[in-house]
Amino acid sequence: MSTEKSTEVSMQEPVNGVEEMTQKVVERQVEESEAQQAPAAAETEPSDVAEDTVVLEEPSVDDSAVTETSAAENDSVTEPVGNGVSESEPEAGEDTAELDSVAGKSKPELLDMLASLLSERPVQSIRREVDAIKVAFYKLRRAETEAARKAFAEANGPDAEFVSEPDAEEARLKDLLKTYRAKRDEYAAVSERAKEENYRTKLEIIEELKNLVKNEETLNNTFTKFRELQTRWKETGPVPVQYVNDLWETYNLHVENFYDFVKINKELRDLDWKKNLEQKTLLCEQAERLAEEPSVIEAFRKLQKLHEEWREIGPVSGEFKEALWERFKNASSQVNRRHQEYFEGIKAEQVSNLERKAALCEQVEALVVEPITTHKAWNRANEKLLAIQQEWKTIGFAPKKDNTRIYERFRAACDKFFELKRKFYSEVKDSMEENLRLKEELCELAEKLQESDDWKAATDSLLELQSRWKEIGAVSRRHSDAVWRRFRAACDKFFERKAAYFSARENEYMDNLRRKNELLDKMAAADILEGGYDLIKDFQRQWSEIGFVPIKYKDELQKRYKAAIDRLFGAMRGSDRERSMSRFRDKVSSLRSGGEKRLRTERDKLYNRVRQLEQEIALLENNVGFFSKSKGAEAIIADVQEKIAKAKQEMADAIAKVKMIDGEE
Repeated sequence: MSTEKSTEVSMQEPVNGVEEMTQKVVERQVEESEAQQAPAAAETEPSDVAEDTVVLEEPSVDDSAVTETSAAENDSVTEPVGNGVSESEPEAGEDTAELDSVAGKSKPELLDMLASLLSERPVQSIRREVDAIKVAFYKLRRAETEAARKAFAEANGPDAEFVSEPDAEEARLKDLLKTYRAKRDEYAAVSERAKEENYRTKLEIIEELKNLVKNEETLNNTFTKFRELQTRWKETGPVPVQYVNDLWETYNLHVENFYDFVKINKELRDLDWKKNLEQKTLLCEQAERLAEEPSVIEAFRKLQKLHEEWREIGPVSGEFKEALWERFKNASSQVNRRHQEYFEGIKAEQVSNLERKAALCEQVEALVVEPITTHKAWNRANEKLLAIQQEWKTIGFAPKKDNTRIYERFRAACDKFFELKRKFYSEVKDSMEENLRLKEELCELAEKLQESDDWKAATDSLLELQSRWKEIGAVSRRHSDAVWRRFRAACDKFFERKAAYFSARENEYMDNLRRKNELLDKMAAADILEGGYDLIKDFQRQWSEIGFVPIKYKDELQKRYKAAIDRLFGAMRGSDRERSMSRFRDKVSSLRSGGEKRLRTERDKLYNRVRQLEQEIALLENNVGFFSKSKGAEAIIADVQEKIAKAKQEMADAIAKVKMIDGEE
């Protein structure tokens, strides 16, 4: 928005009825075309609305009614920094024709356009075009920088540090702006000198006015000189603002004195008054039409010009004076009121904008203090921040006194966020490099095991390596797939070899299963009394020579084999016992014929053996109780139980022999 100091047009009719000699008292510090423009700088978001108290007082219009504040005043023009947060837009109420004139132009075209303006047009008339060119240039510059940043991130990863390349065209822009400021400063200095010269000229005119009343020339000559002085006063340009009111009052006083002195005849005065009435009536109509002017600022500027013209027009008849001035003042009041309401609305909007921007600052500051420890969390936070920045761009300016402060707060919070993000990804990068080193070590270990034939040990080792792999964190995307393929290839090669090996063994095991089933069938059909213990030993040898069978058949097959062996041994033991008992019966008969003493000795020997076997059996059964609590003790328990069975059988045979000696059998 253009910087506008809303000094209201003064509204007080001159007291002494002498209006026709008023001179312009509203002067611009810079030409109006220059004062009407103050586009926002690319970085600093100036907001320059400032309102003074409404004063209804003629003929005092502060020549600072339109002041200027622009980013073009800054000596340094820099590219916006801080992750894309920048604001550059036309001022409220500003004519956007200049922005349209630069739309679609490239940076070289914009620079050529600026150079032409500097060489072809007065410096005081190109302010809007210069600011529009600068805004358009930096929009293009930021777009190029953002495109370069995205391309760099795609090529090098989001954690890589991007550095913008110097721009020769930007350097040329700075040189041209420097030339522009120098010309503008020179123009301002010349303008100030001209105002001082105008001030001295008007003082001389006042002195000549003072001397007219002392002149003894004819009235016609005196009045002619008076008109000449009026013309010179009007043609003399503006003076420094600090002299305006005093100069006007002094001039007006001597004009009144002159009218009193010359005592213009009534007809001439009436003719002047009639002409002045027509002119002032026309000004009233023009002032009333300003209520229909769409632009509040433009209406206010036009009203200022109408007041300047009003002061230049002479007096009217007393009967019309008050009513005419009241009409003009009422029309002016409407324009002033619209102007005041307009700036009050802007001020209220800016207060609301400040509150909205403060809320956005708090959101970014909350992101900064929130602990973020994962890549996904950073992505979510980054998306949230970018959304906040986009919302910031849609909000207008805050009040001038707060605008820079709130922008710096927002930018500082954004910079802090991106600083923490860079630090996080820097640490992640270091961690990823360490993870890559650890995973490469696991690859080397897996590659050493891939040719191993120690299936059990190698399998356990590879499974342990896979567990360690899962515990190691992520690596850089550039290396992730390659190192994983390397590790998986080594593991797959080993397990494929193992699968092929055990597939061949499965076929062999099935053949062994068939052979062992056939052997069990032979054992079931064998006549042990014909083959004896040699046949049993032959069966055992054949069984041990046949290799492993599938694990799911092992236990069942082993039970069948044990049952077959036990049956064969049982049959053999039954036959041997019968023969042994028959031989002992013959021995008992022989002992009886030899005497009782030899028979008793044999009986005692058998009886002692029974007692010994009882102790052995009790010890073995006690040991079985201990073994049953141990893991993997099945084989030992089976051996002990076999010994118990043999001992019990031997004890039963010994008891039978004792009974045979005692004659009970």
